[in-house]
Amino acid sequence: MGKIIAVANQKGGVGKSTTVINLAAYLGSRNKKVLCIDIDAQGNVTSGFGISKKSIQYSTYDLFIGKCTVNDAVVYTQFENVYVIPSTSALAGAEIEIMNLDNRLKRLKMQILSCRHEYDYIFIDCPPSLSLITLNGLIAADSVLVPLQCEFFSLEGLSQLTEIIRRVKCSDNPSIEIEGILFTMYDPRLNVTNMVVNEVKKYFPGCVFETTIPRNVRLSEAPSHGMPVMYYDKNSKGALAYEKLGMELLGEKYEEKPKKKGFHLNLKKKK
Repeated sequence: MGKIIAVANQKGGVGKSTTVINLAAYLGSRNKKVLCIDIDAQGNVTSGFGISKKSIQYSTYDLFIGKCTVNDAVVYTQFENVYVIPSTSALAGAEIEIMNLDNRLKRLKMQILSCRHEYDYIFIDCPPSLSLITLNGLIAADSVLVPLQCEFFSLEGLSQLTEIIRRVKCSDNPSIEIEGILFTMYDPRLNVTNMVVNEVKKYFPGCVFETTIPRNVRLSEAPSHGMPVMYYDKNSKGALAYEKLGMELLGEKYEEKPKKKGFHLNLKKKK
């Protein structure tokens, strides 16, 4: 039975979609069958896997309102073992429609139950808000992965999110846990980075991933080419960071790859 991980943070631009895309791609390369469910109306996971939104027949909007099933909406990607239920801008207005439907908080969970046995991992890319759509994602999930940018205001947002997770655990999903807090856009040279890291580790002991995701040009370029970074530039710092994160999620130890030694030129003059 597949593990369902919601990737959530009500703050935008912290690397939620980037994490879903690249973590799914790495796990797929490790022969894990992965489904990514894009419940963000911006559809960054959809475009990040090179899926044309014009070609989409069914999306997560149709899934929420009951117009289709999971199997109807699944799109096969060109990347090994990775499947996507895409999103379109139609999802932006879905919340009003869902309010009047039965089981409005569990509509996503009810859909996923029919297919979770077919996948090893199911990632839910949540929108940057604590909305009804996000609550559906949290209620459907086994755990929550929280990408966190290393800046001061992130701490306030983290406390709000954990309070929502606590309420969900007490009411609709008693088994939900925090999978881990992932520091993104990480730069250890900045004082604020170290301050945020220390504060989070202090208040959430045992909940922080050892892996951090650095700022990386290749990582930011890859989505514009519709590719996970490991397929765009497998030797980039971004690709190596998500490889390490994937191994940590699998419970494996990451070993630094030895650097190639350069050639030594003997420039001594002959006697």
